Amino acid sequence: MATLREIRQRISGVKSTQKITKAMKMVAAAKLRRAQDGVIAARPYARTMRDLLQHLGGIVDVSAHPLFVPRPVGRAAVIVVSADRGLCGAFNTNILKTSVNHIRDAFGPLHASGNLSVITVGKKATDFFTKNGYAVAASYPGIFAALDFGKAQGIMSGIVTRYLNGEFDRVDVVYNEFRSIIQQRVVIEQILPIPQISNRDDEGISSRPDYIYEPSSAEIVAALVPRHLNFQIWRILLESYAAEQGARMTAMDNATTNASDLIRGLQLSYNKARQTSITKELLEIVSGAEALKTSA
Repeated sequence: MATLREIRQRISGVKSTQKITKAMKMVAAAKLRRAQDGVIAARPYARTMRDLLQHLGGIVDVSAHPLFVPRPVGRAAVIVVSADRGLCGAFNTNILKTSVNHIRDAFGPLHASGNLSVITVGKKATDFFTKNGYAVAASYPGIFAALDFGKAQGIMSGIVTRYLNGEFDRVDVVYNEFRSIIQQRVVIEQILPIPQISNRDDEGISSRPDYIYEPSSAEIVAALVPRHLNFQIWRILLESYAAEQGARMTAMDNATTNASDLIRGLQLSYNKARQTSITKELLEIVSGAEALKTSA
């Protein structure tokens, strides 16, 4: 059984940890507010740009643009977006597990033959895939410390260059989508080639209004594609960052609550041990007094 001193030390240690978890929860809450505002602002623009490209893809021959044309997949890449730090519950575990399963299910033969590359964003993904023998084509650890649009452009520029050079025939991304403070959803999306969705129904009738584009629709496609890709990866980084802060806030709140429960349990154990110690001392005093009476 632990001594009174040991229990006091444990209570003091748990209280110190609780102060840290409470502070981390407050920091995560402040960061989440800013990240959530960024996600909410980015989503409509990203959605509208994607819809516009899909509409143009139905009325313009996009086969002239290499980023639209599907080709036999001999080499592929998977972008994995994780956090730079831990202490955010199952956030990193879920993204890494889903990524490994996606690589195995969708690109198993390519991975076995060495034709599958991983592009990691975030320190946790970089460490995991490097240590486990995956071919890491590029890594971006520590990017969330000072996240800005220029970094998103740099990531996308490198991927597009490799795709155009034939190093990749398909590029997917795995990331956590922010749903709410207590909910994140792991999402797998195809980035390249840019997916096309038909604008016509089963009877061949266009389901979208026809617009007049100035300059030509083909020129607009060429101008929009790089903007679309840059902003999509920017939105993905914002989604992941907001989801990370939500997961960390929830994890630190749970840790603070658990610390309170643990302190109450330790305090109860301390009181019981103290009561036992006092009772033992009283018994020893009474026994000593009785012994003195007997000897007298």
